[in-house]
Amino acid sequence: MKLFLNKNLRIIYAITLISVMGVASVTPAFPDIARHFNLSGKEIGLLIVFFTLPGVIFTPILGILADRYGRNKVLVPSLLLFGLAGFACVFLAGFEYLLILRFFQGVGAASLGSLNVTLIGYLFEGSRRAEAMGYNASVLSVATSAYPFIGGLLASISWHYVFILPAFAIPVAMIVIIYLNNPEHSKSQTLKDYLANALKSIKSLNAIILFSVSLVTFILLYGSYLTYLPFLLNKTYKFNSAHIGIVMSVMSFTTAIVSSRLGKLSTTLSYKQIMTLSFIFYGIALLALSLGYTLWLLIISVIIYGVGQGLNLPTIQTLLSSITPFEYRAAFMSFNGMVLRTGQTIGPALMGIAFSLGGLRAVFYAGAFLAFMALIPISLIKIKQV
Repeated sequence: MKLFLNKNLRIIYAITLISVMGVASVTPAFPDIARHFNLSGKEIGLLIVFFTLPGVIFTPILGILADRYGRNKVLVPSLLLFGLAGFACVFLAGFEYLLILRFFQGVGAASLGSLNVTLIGYLFEGSRRAEAMGYNASVLSVATSAYPFIGGLLASISWHYVFILPAFAIPVAMIVIIYLNNPEHSKSQTLKDYLANALKSIKSLNAIILFSVSLVTFILLYGSYLTYLPFLLNKTYKFNSAHIGIVMSVMSFTTAIVSSRLGKLSTTLSYKQIMTLSFIFYGIALLALSLGYTLWLLIISVIIYGVGQGLNLPTIQTLLSSITPFEYRAAFMSFNGMVLRTGQTIGPALMGIAFSLGGLRAVFYAGAFLAFMALIPISLIKIKQV
């Protein structure tokens, strides 16, 4: 608990809260937005694609800039752009303009999800790092639990109101400037040597496997779960936006509980075993969603998915941080950020194809198949416990 209350870690929590706001708070409003603009289930996914696509392009670039010129010099402008572009969506009525602002908001978000865990990697070592990653993942999960509920309540008034929340990124930027203790390393290498050595770290077998697992993780989360579960709830149970937010919060609340126990769990199981279990849980949950639509099966499936997410996300981040040299860590974690942004971007598109071919059931069948296939690269991981 003492580590949980660390001042720097609390500031990182605030950055984490902002980093997951751009999607989790908006998805409960998808059915209302789709009806307002007369959009198909496939077209509504563009609100995620336009937000996550900039991360594919800008995240590794921003990571390099953070390593070379300082993390605050990247972090603060990113928070400000996220807040201003996101809040501006409140005042727009055209879907095309909404997509443009979502793109700029995505540029602001591009570095947030990697620099937060990069800072943890700089500030903590060994078991304290795993514990801090677990706490941060818990905060992330609490956010993704609360945001659908808050977004659902705001959307029940008007879908425009879900875009009020990004404005909170602006005071967070001020807190980072004033209070964050952010030690910088010396930059003795030339840019050419830095890039060559960073690329060498990224090309290791363990890193490639972890990147591939990150990709699948976010294809499942943003493709099957966040994009199409709201439609399942709306179509099958006639749930409104507020009800959708509550159900989706169950998964995130479960994730928060599980991820907070990672430090203790890692003393019993290897990280490889934890990751294996996580994808088994993913597959079971998505398969259950595809096979039956009873309310109890729905709740159980969402909880099982939350357990998998709680086991998986902080484990990947801990392992990636542990295999990266200090001076390349921002670039390395930002490359992982690019990978997960790729998963966020192509996830809705891939599951959109499945939806077009076989409807909602096909979306969850496809997700279950990908989850079980991910067990193959996980079996090849060779990393000592940290």
